[in-house]
Amino acid sequence: MSYLELHNIKKSYYLENEEFPVLTGIDLSFDQGEFVSIVGESGGGKTTLMNIIGGLDSNYSGDVVLNGKSLRHDTAKQLDAYRRQTIGFIFQNFDLISHLTVFNNVMVSLQMTKLSHKQQEARARQLLEQVGLKDHMRKYPNQLSGGQKQRVAIARALASDPEIIIADEPTGALDSQNTQEILALLDEIAKDGKLVITVTHSETVANHGTRIVRLADGKISEDKSIKQGYEKSQANELSTHTLRFGATLKMALENMRYNLKRNLLIVFGAAIGIFSVIVMLGLGNGVQGYINHEIYSQVNPNAVQVTQNVSDSSQDPSKIVMKTKDQNRLKDIKNVKHVQDGYFVQGGTQLRMGRKNASISFMQTYNPTMLTKSITKGHAPKNGEIMLTKEYAQKLNKKHPYSLVGKKVTFYQNALNKQKHPVMLSKTLKVSGIAKANTGATSVTYDTIKSIYKSKGIKIQPTFVTVVIKGDVKNVKPVQNKIKSFKNDKKKATYQITGVGGMVDTLNTYITLAVNVLATIAGISLLVSAIMIIVVLYISVSERTKEIGILRALGSSKGSIRNLFFSEAFFIGLFSSALAIGLAELLQVVANNIAQRGINYSIMQITPGNIIFGFVVAIFISLLAALAPAASAARLDPIESLSYE
Repeated sequence: MSYLELHNIKKSYYLENEEFPVLTGIDLSFDQGEFVSIVGESGGGKTTLMNIIGGLDSNYSGDVVLNGKSLRHDTAKQLDAYRRQTIGFIFQNFDLISHLTVFNNVMVSLQMTKLSHKQQEARARQLLEQVGLKDHMRKYPNQLSGGQKQRVAIARALASDPEIIIADEPTGALDSQNTQEILALLDEIAKDGKLVITVTHSETVANHGTRIVRLADGKISEDKSIKQGYEKSQANELSTHTLRFGATLKMALENMRYNLKRNLLIVFGAAIGIFSVIVMLGLGNGVQGYINHEIYSQVNPNAVQVTQNVSDSSQDPSKIVMKTKDQNRLKDIKNVKHVQDGYFVQGGTQLRMGRKNASISFMQTYNPTMLTKSITKGHAPKNGEIMLTKEYAQKLNKKHPYSLVGKKVTFYQNALNKQKHPVMLSKTLKVSGIAKANTGATSVTYDTIKSIYKSKGIKIQPTFVTVVIKGDVKNVKPVQNKIKSFKNDKKKATYQITGVGGMVDTLNTYITLAVNVLATIAGISLLVSAIMIIVVLYISVSERTKEIGILRALGSSKGSIRNLFFSEAFFIGLFSSALAIGLAELLQVVANNIAQRGINYSIMQITPGNIIFGFVVAIFISLLAALAPAASAARLDPIESLSYE
């Protein structure tokens, strides 16, 4: 039994419904150590037969048998493995990968072997020295002569130590001197016990081998031995695998470096979208932080006011009372330091000083939400005292509002007694201090307001409480969320946060919503980036069609081809995100320097989370954009790809 046998191989091509037979019944056998030349006119089926033997074409009738095993029903993966381990291709036009060096062109085949990286590099150097290219390893294919390119192709074909070398017109593009040198190399390969099959129309090449097979009209017209074949080689022990993801990453990086200027423009274009989103998020953080900073500079951020959650239409005063059980529930929340009673009065309040009157729209008891530094003159109210805001102090003394500190005013309040009859409450109070206008309400202590009502036999209960939170400001949000989580029988929130704490929470919600909207609008540029990457990768598939054919001929799987373009997309995403982050950080420095001089605050605050988000989004969009081009590349027919110009 021969090493390689062809049984009744037939192959036709079809144009619409018309059949064009190319091979009409080929029966051949080959042994190791032979140097066989398949000769015939152009269009006679030589290359078609080569593609069938080489496992590139499985659409034929008949059978190819290797060492007694039929290849007829092998899967695509099995044929990939067959080409990797058994076949070495040498092409007429050399078919080297232009963006890889001579050394790396050979390494492509070696990266599909199970040799260690160090062993792969040593074998690549040894093969290039063997074909006389010791001093040309770091050159690119466009820096070599035709003869040198063919030597690289031979070294690459030998890389995985295959048993069969298939050479398609190996000297067709060479002069006579280079022709003789290449034929000598092929003869040496046959002497090593390998099967060398050349496809040629050159009699010079045919007469150099050990056997000539002539094709005419799709059949064998002559099969003759012209000299004795060489001894068989030992079985190939160099196991292989498809091109790994790490190797495709390296190849993608080499391609990007080879087309550096174009890829820099692509990366810059893709970075614009990521940059816009990161800047919007950072600006949102800064604006939110600045507003919170300004508000919290006037109030205590660790104190929040809590009331019963009742509808505005409720007329029952008892529904707004914060009972003891409510206070105990709030005290039990983690990180709550203490809970303080409070009372507010809306409307019906007046202050009188001499002939001047001031109507107070809202008054509440003094509580920990108010900061001492908000008092511009005087001090916080004690029992029997009242603190005025500057707005109401000016109503009593327009020219010298601060002169009211230490003086007495009469407090009047309309109320209802137990019988629901209207009564007028009044008490003379000392002005303890004047607070900033933006502090909010005029204030007295809870005990003071309680005593004023008690003087008319009216008992009051807290209408709000102030929850004081211990520790860092970061504890505030969890406590607020816990307060909001309490539900009543109707599954509605039991409490609501009022005052500045509630306002800040609501304001932050609106700011976050606005920032997310702006970031989404900025994110539209990400869609443009994705479309640009898709277009670029489709162009890359077109430009690298021959490279895809070469890789498939060397034994790369469809999955490896997909990974090649995913790798390129990954680097586009990686480099564009790095550029976007760098530009955003630079803008942050410039913007914050200007802001510090204007408002004494860093208005842009890009967080590590924003950076991670930008990085992940850039990679994700790039890989998503690569789906269609990568799938298109993997579907390319290797034979058509090899003939692509």
